[in-house]
Amino acid sequence: MSPPVRAAGGILWRRAGDETRICVVHRPAHDDWSLPKGKLHTGEHSLVAAVREVFEETGVRGRPQLRLPEVSYVLPDGVPKTVDFWLMRAADGPAGQPADPAEVDGVDWLTPRAAMRRLTYGVDARLVEHAMDLPPVTSVVALIRHGRAGQRAAWAGPDALRPLDPEGLRQAATLAEVLALLEPRRLVTAPPVRCVQTVQPLADRLGLPLEQDATMAEPPEPDEAPQRAKAAAARLALVRMDATAVVCTQGKLIAPLLALLDNADDPVPYKTPKGGGWVLTWSGERLIGLTRL
Repeated sequence: MSPPVRAAGGILWRRAGDETRICVVHRPAHDDWSLPKGKLHTGEHSLVAAVREVFEETGVRGRPQLRLPEVSYVLPDGVPKTVDFWLMRAADGPAGQPADPAEVDGVDWLTPRAAMRRLTYGVDARLVEHAMDLPPVTSVVALIRHGRAGQRAAWAGPDALRPLDPEGLRQAATLAEVLALLEPRRLVTAPPVRCVQTVQPLADRLGLPLEQDATMAEPPEPDEAPQRAKAAAARLALVRMDATAVVCTQGKLIAPLLALLDNADDPVPYKTPKGGGWVLTWSGERLIGLTRL
């Protein structure tokens, strides 16, 4: 049997006066109406694929806001397929055209109820219903851990000056590609060199300054982590007032900080590998989404 199919897509929305409109696409090969989606390229990050596929099928660039429940089903040939969906706000400006008319020959913007009626598959309609039941997104923050920086014991200088190793530099380049899709307005980093280097490619790509903030650095002693997490959470509340931001921190802080934000007692599930991260989505003061990148 063929391997499982991985795909990604989005619920692309925009405002039309006082109404929300959802984008649906017509696929002539299937003669159906669906949400824009498509298969991942080899080695492609799911979020990158989601934004790419939405743009190719609609001609509109979407800004990811919130990870939605994945959709799984079995294709007619018996192969399982899983689609990662994101809620995306449509970029301002005129829309382009679908990249391939043989794949998509019609694009329509409908009210949520009309979109649910138009969509051919119940699973798509239920996903739209779920998305419309969510509170409005007010801010998005990507919280990431710095990339790999070799072994501390092998570094002779001050630990704060320990740089990324070649794998860490590769991770930083990958993060820049993924995080740029969020269109952040602020980039905040803990002061250690390895943290700064992790977000520098993103800063260069977007032409944004890097703000160094010691509140986002791990404390010198492990028992100080709870207090540092509280300080970092307070800082995040200010940072996310600018709607979208990327924050780079360290391993001993990211797990307790995420647990605090998610009202969880155990920080272990929030442990994050070097070069990894999370997308956090708020509606006002309520955290409504917490997704591993």
